[in-house]
Amino acid sequence: MTQSQFQVPDRWKWFTESRYGLFIHWGPYSRLGRGEQVLFREHMNHQEYEALACSWNPEHFDAELWAKTARKAGFKYVCFTTRHHDGFCMWDSAYTDYSSARQAAGRDFVREVVDAFRKEGLRIGLYYSWIDWRLPAYFEGPQTNPEGWETVRTYLHNQVKELLTNYGQIDHFFFDGVWPRNADDLQSVELMEEMRKLQPDILINNRVGYSSKHDGYRADGGIGAGDSDTLGDFGTPEHLVAADRSRLWESCQVTTWRLWGHVFGERWRPADYLLDMLCECTEKGGAHGGNLLLNVGPTADGQLPPEFVERALRIGAWLDVHGEAIYGADGGNLTEFITRGRQTTKGNALYLIIRFWDGRPELRLADLATKVTDVTLLTTGQKLSFSQTDDELIIGGLPAESPSKLFPVIRVTCAGKPEATEWGRQRLWDGDPLRVAAWAREQRGSSVFAGGGSDSGI
Repeated sequence: MTQSQFQVPDRWKWFTESRYGLFIHWGPYSRLGRGEQVLFREHMNHQEYEALACSWNPEHFDAELWAKTARKAGFKYVCFTTRHHDGFCMWDSAYTDYSSARQAAGRDFVREVVDAFRKEGLRIGLYYSWIDWRLPAYFEGPQTNPEGWETVRTYLHNQVKELLTNYGQIDHFFFDGVWPRNADDLQSVELMEEMRKLQPDILINNRVGYSSKHDGYRADGGIGAGDSDTLGDFGTPEHLVAADRSRLWESCQVTTWRLWGHVFGERWRPADYLLDMLCECTEKGGAHGGNLLLNVGPTADGQLPPEFVERALRIGAWLDVHGEAIYGADGGNLTEFITRGRQTTKGNALYLIIRFWDGRPELRLADLATKVTDVTLLTTGQKLSFSQTDDELIIGGLPAESPSKLFPVIRVTCAGKPEATEWGRQRLWDGDPLRVAAWAREQRGSSVFAGGGSDSGI
């Protein structure tokens, strides 16, 4: 199914209208400050890690403060890690005592997060890892240890259903960590059917394992293939922005250089870099998705790092002014605009998100076919002058100084839905090469010498 054929059901349109979600990686691994996978990556002693996890008691955790910050920062939904690969559960599970509720903290963090973020008007997502590094049978699998595997699989299924039963409406579910199992081992298709009975409107991601029945043959037999080509409601490109043409998608990205959980001494990406990822997701997404799920790793004592808060609130302030170019936008990339910035569209409006403000009084936009009726510098509300021909739109009256420390936005209002000319639809290194030949021949001939002509006979 192509993206043009895919139709978003009404119950999922909140996802495409949101564009911007908050990912939260938080657990006892935060105490070590070396990322969420430190137990495995450093091959730690399991018993020592368990003692650290069971004694963890984040005294400054305040879910309501997290939620208020997220709302002010412009996020529209949250995805919270209920259990990462270390197996420690962040809720009061009936199936284990290895949890925040049964150990030192004595608190159901999932309950607190869900209640607080829902109160602030955000949609609710939950992350759950298939992997539990503590359980040998998960890695031995059904062929090597069938009885142990069945126990583990039942445990996984029961916990997922528990999360979807005890916490009200769950809008978004993010599986992770399939390796080395596949969908057939996990019976993830059957589990998804049960999940939809419990939460009919839920969106489930594609990290449910590769299925020989549903996805066909793959050379590795599904080992290590966590993402399914066909299963799941949305794709999850990680550390990159790549459109999924057959379904909804969101790019999950870090605010630091690499790791998801809290890290001492990690480097932080600047606010304009993070905002550009949001704009890129929106530009590439179209009407069928293109969200940014931006991560934060809170500290061990339960606080959002100040570096994250500063950046998130700067983006939130930008969204307060320019949000119409992001929320509910239908993608963009309408004409060639990489030399200046990015584009999004909504209704009859084309938004020019200017990454590079050159200080010149005019901006030239080529290859817009639709008649323009109004041009506004959205950042300030100033009306801008413009002139239009069949080939170009010239926007005038631009200030010498950038009106925003992040990205100024120009709203171009058209007489109808913005459409591009043939040149706008075909880009550099793409499309029909003969159009390039015609362009060169018509305007300068075919000579290799200055001035053109046809003396060379090329």
